[in-house]
Amino acid sequence: MRFTSVLAGLNLAVAFTISAGAATAQTAAEQAACRGDFSKLCAGTRPGGGRVLACLGKQKDKLSPACLKVVEAHGG
Repeated sequence: MRFTSVLAGLNLAVAFTISAGAATAQTAAEQAACRGDFSKLCAGTRPGGGRVLACLGKQKDKLSPACLKVVEAHGG
């Protein structure tokens, strides 16, 4: 289980992408803001193509305030 969490965190750090327009890696601060939420809520989501942002965006009521700010800033 711990390995899965570490792997999910690495996936987020490497491939957290914006779905609006061109896919662009987030800043390190934005990735850090959403790392815990991603691990809890979207760990099974494959990065790329805006899937992580879409997954987080569907669960706005469960996001930490910092991650919610990131998701909303990128149209999620």
